[in-house]
Amino acid sequence: MGSIFTKRMTSIAVVLALGAPAWAGEVGMTEAVVNHHLAAFGNADMDAMLSDYTEASVLIANGTVMTGPEEMRPLFEALFAEFGQPDVTFEMTNMQFNGRIGYLIWTAETPDNIYELGTDTFLVEDGKIVAQTLTTKTTAK
Repeated sequence: MGSIFTKRMTSIAVVLALGAPAWAGEVGMTEAVVNHHLAAFGNADMDAMLSDYTEASVLIANGTVMTGPEEMRPLFEALFAEFGQPDVTFEMTNMQFNGRIGYLIWTAETPDNIYELGTDTFLVEDGKIVAQTLTTKTTAK
């Protein structure tokens, strides 16, 4: 499968990942984990993405609660299929980190949908995502 993000987004993720002070305090750890997660998503690398979670990690996406990587897998498979299509655009509009918390705001467009607003919030402990929320405002084309 090809890259999920446009070349611009992949470049941003790589620059951020390389520039993050890996494991230098909570903010550095949070940034490093989130940037690893973004790079894995951008490369459609399921194993790398799921390695960011523990069996007790919780992901809440648009009202659905998933615990552990295997419950999360179907969501990521659907996202890989959606964002892996040709002519997808993705723009990260804001990234903020405070201690163990990372917050992302983004927009995207795929052949099927317009993502007017997307937000992800991550709680990172000991180098793993222990909690994540994902919310989108999506309009079908």
